[in-house]
Amino acid sequence: MRAAVFDQFRGPLVVRDVADPACPADGVVIEVKACGVCRSDWHAWKGADSDVAPPHVPGHEFAGIVVAVGTDCRTFRNGDRVTAPFIIACGDCPDCRGGEATICAHQYVVGFSGWGAFAQLTSIPHADFNLVHLPDAIGFPEAAAMGCRLTTAFRGLVDRADLRPGEWLAIHGCGGVGLSAVLVAAAIGAQILAVDVNEEALALAQSFGATKTLNAATSRDVAEEVRALTGGGAHVSIDALGITTTFHNSIRSLRKLGRHVQIGMPLEEHATPLIPLLETVYSRQISIMGTRGIAASRFPALFGMIAAGRLNPTLLVTHRINLADCGAALAAMDRFQGAGVTVIDRF
Repeated sequence: MRAAVFDQFRGPLVVRDVADPACPADGVVIEVKACGVCRSDWHAWKGADSDVAPPHVPGHEFAGIVVAVGTDCRTFRNGDRVTAPFIIACGDCPDCRGGEATICAHQYVVGFSGWGAFAQLTSIPHADFNLVHLPDAIGFPEAAAMGCRLTTAFRGLVDRADLRPGEWLAIHGCGGVGLSAVLVAAAIGAQILAVDVNEEALALAQSFGATKTLNAATSRDVAEEVRALTGGGAHVSIDALGITTTFHNSIRSLRKLGRHVQIGMPLEEHATPLIPLLETVYSRQISIMGTRGIAASRFPALFGMIAAGRLNPTLLVTHRINLADCGAALAAMDRFQGAGVTVIDRF
């Protein structure tokens, strides 16, 4: 098969022929029809993830067609249109049996624990527990755009923060996951304040349903402005970037008893920010929670919102590229976050 491989961190992604993946006994092999290019892939390419070692094939937001089925897989057949969460859970540990697959003790992360979906084929173990039948109404590029960012935003806002209709949500960072949060929050009926330094991203957020926008580059104090614009502070606030500044802006922008959700992955110096514990957490009684990925069992709820016309993942896809262009798409993240989601749909 053809795959985009980097042989050293920050090195070029070269499309070349590599061995087809083996089919796990309890899994499947999927012909990849679309794969998102995510900032998490950029982290892997930079060498920021300890699970990744060159040579490596990134890619974790995929959708495609089953082309081989293991002897122990019971639920899927060749020709099925499928997608999957990027955290592949074992299905048998106490976390999985308790319904919390995203914290599985034996998880396999597509494109990190092993080679990913910047390729014509990818294999998925434990398919009966993790693979998801893709409704015919959802195209492969749209499903790929959902794969990490929309699903993570959905779990963060619905399952973790319990965002309610009419509540104020502040979104700090309007890249792919931030824009996904706008779509989910708008579907719920929340009021949304989108914060970013990129006017193009803010314009997209407004077109997706943001109630108000704020350019952080021209703000003297983002948290104070958020509290003013939301009548006392956001009920829920997310850091969608994973950097110290947006983390502090997020927790400081909350009203009393507010809920902060950490969606952006904090790395390097951003992994250990100082927290104003007395003033913010103790006195204002805010909650700080994390979220990462989604369980396969929650996809039907997300698909239901799409089928009901409440949420349109097509809006997220702003760029479609060839497999050969994925290296340039990753390198571009060195300079700016961009707006919308880039999807590989030609292999």
